[in-house]
Amino acid sequence: MSVYVTVSALDAGHLTLPERLFVTDADPERNTTVPSLSFLIQHPSPPPGRPSATQTNIVFDLGIKRDLTGYTPAQQAHIAQRQPIITSPDCADSLRRGGLDPAHDIDLTLLSHIHWDHIGTPSDFPASTFLVGSGTLSMLHHGAGPLYPAELFNPSELPPSRTIELPPSLTSIPHTPSHTPTPLDTKAKLPPFRSTWEWTPLPGSTTLNAIDIFADASLYLIDSPGHLPGHINLVARTAEKKYVYLGGDCCHDARIWTGDKGIALYSDGKGGLRSVHVDTEAARGTLEGMRAWVEGREREGWEVEMVLAHDAGWREGNGGRFWPGCL
Repeated sequence: MSVYVTVSALDAGHLTLPERLFVTDADPERNTTVPSLSFLIQHPSPPPGRPSATQTNIVFDLGIKRDLTGYTPAQQAHIAQRQPIITSPDCADSLRRGGLDPAHDIDLTLLSHIHWDHIGTPSDFPASTFLVGSGTLSMLHHGAGPLYPAELFNPSELPPSRTIELPPSLTSIPHTPSHTPTPLDTKAKLPPFRSTWEWTPLPGSTTLNAIDIFADASLYLIDSPGHLPGHINLVARTAEKKYVYLGGDCCHDARIWTGDKGIALYSDGKGGLRSVHVDTEAARGTLEGMRAWVEGREREGWEVEMVLAHDAGWREGNGGRFWPGCL
């Protein structure tokens, strides 16, 4: 019998992006205020930490902190270039508005990556186990190479005793931080059938690697290298022939996903070029693998809805699908 999850969008702040840093052939003067979306995923199984509950509540990404003073000075200097910023409602407020208490009702919190506009306020989730990409805990303390020095991260963001790192990506990218093994008592908080993690091919893909979280094909973690070390996506099965693909920062503009624009390159300040991705070629490879998988599913009669973290057009057209509504 097939198992499905429900996915609900969550408002988690907005920021403003200069188009020239993100897409090719950009208007050099255009700045666009976009969401930093979070998502609530509900799986029909009792979580280990709340055996009386009938479903496991998962949040994917936490968006922007409601209190910008919670960022480090270097982060705040960067944030000053992304104004205007909207911080209300944040992820926790959006959950409360739909009747969930972030302090007690969220079992797993998954972060696509730990950039400032995705890490939100983890302290709002004191009962949650955090699931992050490999190298995340090291990156919080030591950074990830010259483009992402340590001062761009806050080492105290995540509780090590409640944080699980996924296995290292099967794609090598520069300046990948070291993997931190998971404490045994933290592993005990995972679903009972998931004591270990291992990347295996996503069914239907020859390039994407995945972890079937509940071992029932309802929710896959996707290894999505390129943007930042440890970057992950989610694929959720929401109906008999329907997937929702939560793409995080695989790209920052829907026109890149559709192929109408490319990933912008700009000066790295050292005589070279860079993009918003730590490894541009790996990011392009991830996108190509995603497109191939989606096209293959659609040829087989599936519907696949792609939702990017910063898609302003999707946000404007889907207001009724935010929690307590669903996709």
